[in-house]
Amino acid sequence: MSTVTKSYNAKDIVALEGLEPVRKRPGMYIGGVGMNGLHHLVWEILDNSVDEAMNGHATEIAVRLHKDGRTISVSDNGRGIPVDKHPKTKKPALEMVLTILHAGGKFDGNNYKTAGGLHGVGASVVNALSKNLVAVVKRGGSQYRMEFSKGNAKTRLQKLKGSVRGSGTTITFTPDPTIFPKTDFNPETIAQRLEIVSFIHRGVKVSFLDELNKTEAKFHHEHGIVDYLGKVTKERKASPIHDSPFTLSKSNDVRIELTLQWTDSTDEHVRSYVNGIPTQNGGTHENGFRSGLSKAVRNYIDTHNLIPRGVKISHEDIREGLIAIVSIFVAEPQFQGQTKDRLNNLEIHSIIEGELRPAVEQWFNSNRSVGDSIVARIIAAARARAASRAASASISRKGGSKKTMMPGKLSDCLNAGRGNSELFIVEGDSAGGSAKQGRDRNFQAILPLRGKVLNTESASLKKMMENKEIQDMVTAIGCGIGTNMNLANLRYDKIILLADADSDGHHITTLLLTFFYRHMTPLIADGRLYIGLPPLFRIDIGKETYYAADEEDRAQILEKHQGRTNPEITRFKGLGEMMPKVLWNTTLNPDTRRMLKVEIDDHLETDRIISDLMGRDASARFRFIMERAEDADKIDV
Repeated sequence: MSTVTKSYNAKDIVALEGLEPVRKRPGMYIGGVGMNGLHHLVWEILDNSVDEAMNGHATEIAVRLHKDGRTISVSDNGRGIPVDKHPKTKKPALEMVLTILHAGGKFDGNNYKTAGGLHGVGASVVNALSKNLVAVVKRGGSQYRMEFSKGNAKTRLQKLKGSVRGSGTTITFTPDPTIFPKTDFNPETIAQRLEIVSFIHRGVKVSFLDELNKTEAKFHHEHGIVDYLGKVTKERKASPIHDSPFTLSKSNDVRIELTLQWTDSTDEHVRSYVNGIPTQNGGTHENGFRSGLSKAVRNYIDTHNLIPRGVKISHEDIREGLIAIVSIFVAEPQFQGQTKDRLNNLEIHSIIEGELRPAVEQWFNSNRSVGDSIVARIIAAARARAASRAASASISRKGGSKKTMMPGKLSDCLNAGRGNSELFIVEGDSAGGSAKQGRDRNFQAILPLRGKVLNTESASLKKMMENKEIQDMVTAIGCGIGTNMNLANLRYDKIILLADADSDGHHITTLLLTFFYRHMTPLIADGRLYIGLPPLFRIDIGKETYYAADEEDRAQILEKHQGRTNPEITRFKGLGEMMPKVLWNTTLNPDTRRMLKVEIDDHLETDRIISDLMGRDASARFRFIMERAEDADKIDV
């Protein structure tokens, strides 16, 4: 047990010298000694090479992971760290950079117009936290070498024999295992960071040699962040709603490069960088970007009067589905801490907003079809968000803090909440009765609905949430509704809509799909919603029985068996008249049934169709009917 002395005098004050503070409190400089801190050592050395590249002094950067998996080399063909002696300390500049905190060439602004390393701390911190570090510098036709360990010089600066071409710096280091619990680098993490460097600094050639896994990768992107945007969009499996992304490139006191594109995704994804350093916690540059974009979109909407009555647009609606890359270069960035994950320069907000707003407005007005499609996507997001908020609030009010009671009509399965469980939402009590008798009660639950389901597109939210059928569905499914949805609480793997195979059944299915699309969209996105396909006809030919989904299917069956005994055809009036065994064999049995998974290929088109066909404006439905009247051979009534 430690003891605390009562005396507290001058002798108790400890003054750490040199790089001792770094070794005592590494978290202050690299954020911690876990895997993030370990890789931050690589980023500090890499950023110095990047600084040479962004200022036009280097064109190539090479990183090598040695065979031991714990040693890293970072090389560039820049100017090389100076090796001549400093006039005050009489030490080689290379030694100063690697052994003294706040020693570097980026303070006066003469050597670097913009830089990621600003504090003169990075290289010395890496040295302090490394078991071994070797610096090799090429300058003026000669090559120099110096070794370090745990922040201290092990050798004097050595001028190697022979002459060399070119210039540059190579830093090779092995992290100190007494500081880091784990010193094995992750090749994938390094490769990802290097590719980002090649995106942000277009034209720079970056290579990564992984000796541990015997692989090599080379990164070079002439189109820079536009290529990066395409990669991010593909990785997120998002589909753009307009062909070409918007790009902005301005270079005054602040160099701005950004690109953006709206997609069918339901979230916003922005990646930002300052002088090539990723700012994971954003800052004033991201705030200026968001503000400028929102103002541009609102100005375009107001100018062309594009908002329908009763729709309110929020900032979240404008940015839903947005993917953007924001990269700026600033002479004097003010980062929050040495890890540099947030920008604090107040002036940057207004600079980016001022450049972005008019540029986006001009882009919209010059590409009206693009602008209008983006606004349509924003309106769809606003409608869905408003409906979800109100629905969530209503469910919360009704549920209160009481324990959830399952609907009385629900015939639950034994494995509810476990894998492979299914909930069939069935049209009518009669069909529900047959389904209950025909199902496998171990994993199949049945919830019958009474009559036509409420049209949630036309009904008020208050009316919707007072509807018992809606309440029963939400309660049985169990994962909530709207913004409060949590798929972790979903009680079934599959939600299957099961209605008659006639026009009435199709109408009921459409009403249910409208509800799920507007208020429980994550179920569709996660691939949980299905449509059951019961047969419409039974065809008996001799001793064999066939089931046809519709008239076309019936015709194919009859044609295939043409010339045999006169077939006996029965048209099912509904699921309720099917014997439980027949319903099991044709519709419920996973081995023999047919189902459609509900998927959304185009959110904009889906939103428009639902709004037109199920909304309050009857004129859209009238146009739809009149335009397609000649295509209707028969009407099932």
